[in-house]
Amino acid sequence: MARRTFVYGAAILLVANLFNRLLGFAYQYLIMTNIGGEAYGLFNMVFPIYMLALVITTAGIPLAIAKMVSEEVSLGRLSNAQSILRLSLVLLSFSGAIVSIVLYFLSPYLATRIFSDPRVINAFLICTPAIFIVSISSVFRGYFQGLQNMVPTAVSQIFEQIIRVAIGYTAALRLLQNSVEWAAAGLALGMLAGELVGLLSIVFQYQRSKSRVSQDNSSPTYSSREILKSLWKLAYPVTLGRLLATGLSSLDAIIIPLRLQAAGYSAREAVTLFGQLGGSAFTLLTFPSVFTFALATSLVPAISEAATRRQLNVVRARSAEAIRLTILIGIPCLIILFYFSHPLTAFFKSSAIAPILQILALGGICSYIQQTTTGILQGLGKVQLPVIHSIVAAIIRIPALIYLTGLPQWGLRGTAWTYVLGYFIMAVLNLLAISRYTGMPLDLQRFVLQPIFAGVGMLLVFQFLDPFFRGNVIGYPLEFLVGIVIYGIILLFNGGVSFNDLRRLPWIGKYLPL
Repeated sequence: MARRTFVYGAAILLVANLFNRLLGFAYQYLIMTNIGGEAYGLFNMVFPIYMLALVITTAGIPLAIAKMVSEEVSLGRLSNAQSILRLSLVLLSFSGAIVSIVLYFLSPYLATRIFSDPRVINAFLICTPAIFIVSISSVFRGYFQGLQNMVPTAVSQIFEQIIRVAIGYTAALRLLQNSVEWAAAGLALGMLAGELVGLLSIVFQYQRSKSRVSQDNSSPTYSSREILKSLWKLAYPVTLGRLLATGLSSLDAIIIPLRLQAAGYSAREAVTLFGQLGGSAFTLLTFPSVFTFALATSLVPAISEAATRRQLNVVRARSAEAIRLTILIGIPCLIILFYFSHPLTAFFKSSAIAPILQILALGGICSYIQQTTTGILQGLGKVQLPVIHSIVAAIIRIPALIYLTGLPQWGLRGTAWTYVLGYFIMAVLNLLAISRYTGMPLDLQRFVLQPIFAGVGMLLVFQFLDPFFRGNVIGYPLEFLVGIVIYGIILLFNGGVSFNDLRRLPWIGKYLPL
């Protein structure tokens, strides 16, 4: 029954994430078309610092809450689960309030000393209250995750995204009449409003479900000190990894505009290019991660379970399956991004960024593999390894980013190549670690040759069809569909995918003949 509940929860999150990503895709289009890359660039410079502050505030505690609540509920100790929730609420409310207040008063200093463009000040000031709001909502999301109830989180995320898009776009469009920096502040206002509505939504759902989860009248068996100790023990490895990731994003947001200026661009041009990199290239590159994230989410607990039972054969099989499916899903998506880079970036009014998207697409598969393999290592209990691998990749990538982005003949192309380098290093180190700890063989044929052979067939189809559909907006989805079908057929013929694989698909597999 637990397994069925988990699969149902994963499916709910997949649908919610897909909806939010599609809505976000439309939002990016509206921003890049009607607001402009400069305003988005200003907002995007603030966002990594905001995320860094959020990681410091929550410190990986929501994940720890989920694990502790799940354990207590499975043992029937609902009073302990409620104690964990209450103490976590007090803890994160306090830390969220402190960090929000400190950042608010430090924002003038940060805007002039840290960022390359002081026009970020208004957007930064609006973002600071959101830290307090997200800190509280993350407690409830961790709590519901521990109950294996993904519906409240999914519903709150959908409301959050709808409000963010509606208010963010409307406010940015109206404030653009004043200045670009106020348009960026409008985008930040949309994010703040979305987070507030998301919090209200999940609190409302908690109040509705409270009577069903508080029927245990027994006294808690853990003291506040014991709960805090357990929370920290589970949270700090996650905190280190997230701090590193958000810290690197913040560093990129500072380095890239500065080095583009060193390459000969004006401050305004550098901010616009940085905005197009995030608002167009990375929006397109990360879209397929909706599917790879759902895949990793559904397989990692199974790997963790097998590892706990010391079933190494099962661990190897499930790890290999996760990586293989990530590659099978990732390659056709990246081929589409590479081949149709110009019309896709033109959709965001960022045609100049098309060559950058092509470079990122070349290393995109390593990005998806990095995501899946990080989850596998966490399932194996090797939480520290992805952090170490990130540090190794950063030590190599950051100097290359500084050097290549500052060269006039490289500029943003150099930035893209350094991202590809970082993805590659992380993916290789993670794969080698999984192979070392599980004995999983790195099957060159199944992991590389079969999907690449199918990808070549897909490219040939695009080459044949493109002259007939070139410039036709309706024709592009048809090309995508035909290419993906050919990709799948080739995989069936070369053994990359079997009918047994297809029968295991949820909702679809049961209709396939035996």
